[in-house]
Amino acid sequence: MRRLFPVTDETAAPAPGGGSGPGAGREWSLAELAAAYAYPEPGPGGPVPWLRANMVSTLDGAAQHDGRSQPISSATDMRIFGTLRALADVVIVGAETVRKEGYRPARAREDFAAMREAAGQGPAAAIAVVTASLDLDFSLPLFTSPLVPTLVLTGAAAAPDRIATAEKAGARVVTAGDGIGVDPARAVRALADLGHTRQLTEGGPRLLGQMVAAGVLDELCLTVSPMLTAGEAQRIAGGPAVTVPHRFGLVSMLEEDGFLFTRYGRAREAY
Repeated sequence: MRRLFPVTDETAAPAPGGGSGPGAGREWSLAELAAAYAYPEPGPGGPVPWLRANMVSTLDGAAQHDGRSQPISSATDMRIFGTLRALADVVIVGAETVRKEGYRPARAREDFAAMREAAGQGPAAAIAVVTASLDLDFSLPLFTSPLVPTLVLTGAAAAPDRIATAEKAGARVVTAGDGIGVDPARAVRALADLGHTRQLTEGGPRLLGQMVAAGVLDELCLTVSPMLTAGEAQRIAGGPAVTVPHRFGLVSMLEEDGFLFTRYGRAREAY
């Protein structure tokens, strides 16, 4: 692993064993990854919601292969995936992604236990599933045996019988919309009201597209996979286009084995 950006004298210096900069030619520790992906420190007014997305894309823009992201990922990408989860209060995910990717509860990681305790966090991030229909298999471990109760974000017009089924399974249902669907801005606020200000979404593309359109995304952690897939796979964000493209700035870029691990953020005083 090596850091390509931001460029400093240390980054440009030759590293032992070839390459350049600190960390070149060796695997970064989890502590180093956690520092590289730390959330912004709270400002004088206390914690405010910060929503980051973590996605992977091939060189030709595919966010999936055969409907899943794993084939275009790597071992280091999965280490970063786990690190981002370990830093978050809550992981927000769309119902379709839960069904396709076989989502399980976030687990406690001994390597991050002291860090989470010092930050006032529980042992693991909560999973928050965004769903209008609540058409989910509530017998899955995600609902029946999570370390932290799974949240279900839905609209006020959701079917009462499905809400009852979710609650019976142990999920906590949170209303974040006036109709059937979920309003991304209300979802961010509702989760923050529960104390979940360090927010992470792992998609899928439709949910991320809704968040982009609503203007609630603060940061994108994008892994660029050195693969080409062609075909008709989804991009990392789908849905209606925004009227004016949202401009983000490059925060950092790491590289290993041809994979680029980038962070882009929009300007905010606390960042």
